[in-house]
Amino acid sequence: MNEDIQQQAQVAVDMLQKYWEQSMAWIVSGGLRILVIIILLIITLKIVGMITRRVFQRIGKGRDSEYLKRVETTRGIISFTLKVALLVVALLMILGEMGIDLGPILAAAGVIGLAVSFGAQNLVQDFISGFFMLLEDQVRVGDVVQTLGKSGVVERITLRLIVLRDLSGNVHFIRNGQIDVVTNMTKGYSYYVFDLGVAYREDVDDVVEVIKAVDEDMRGDDAYNRDILAPIEILGLDKFGDSAVIIRARTRTRPGSQWIIGREFNKRLKKAFDEHGIEIPFPHITLYPGVDKEGKAPALHVMEAGEGKAK
Repeated sequence: MNEDIQQQAQVAVDMLQKYWEQSMAWIVSGGLRILVIIILLIITLKIVGMITRRVFQRIGKGRDSEYLKRVETTRGIISFTLKVALLVVALLMILGEMGIDLGPILAAAGVIGLAVSFGAQNLVQDFISGFFMLLEDQVRVGDVVQTLGKSGVVERITLRLIVLRDLSGNVHFIRNGQIDVVTNMTKGYSYYVFDLGVAYREDVDDVVEVIKAVDEDMRGDDAYNRDILAPIEILGLDKFGDSAVIIRARTRTRPGSQWIIGREFNKRLKKAFDEHGIEIPFPHITLYPGVDKEGKAPALHVMEAGEGKAK
């Protein structure tokens, strides 16, 4: 009995020793190679990120802001694609070191990819739409755009989606396949459109001269002259409002500067109108009781507050 127990114990010890030796042999050979693959992957990812960053910095050196936006967008897409490719290659190498046959895996991946392509039509549509948006340079990182009822600064672009951050700090993730129309408000140059309302009694030509003087003063200010690309364009008297005549004008600015220029212009224009006595009317109502056929107007009864008497 004791001999049987000793034999079974010896067999168990021999098996453990065998498994231990095999494990150590695998760690020394395959395990060490896997560790080397992981270390090389991390180093390669760092090197790829550094190289792409430096290459695109040189490409964009000395260029204008519009070109830099396109460079940054392209750099993000290329960097992401290279990193994904390196991760896939490293994963396949690790599976090979673990003794897993890659042939059936690749074949299964092909079949699964075909099945997914039928089921994930939206994903394919996103990638195709994103590719053409980047190819046609419709949107770049840093642009201010509006699409699908959302607007904001483009923080990130991938082949699948666009990430927008609006004025309140909210982040919107929009799939490229959903985008039919995108309005880019900062491509090439921008306009700020003014609808300036003044009282009916004001001389429109005098008002226009004041507007031009304010524009000339701003273009002579070092804080704003770089952002204003041309003198203000007076489009003329646009319409007759209920209590004001509306003069429409627009100023051409660098991309993204239209709101800063517009706010400063409005502030200076208000001061200039006050100095020249030009009225910016608030909505009011003129009561007209009408006249009869004899040209006589009916009595208009007015009640004074607190008096309780009609006059």
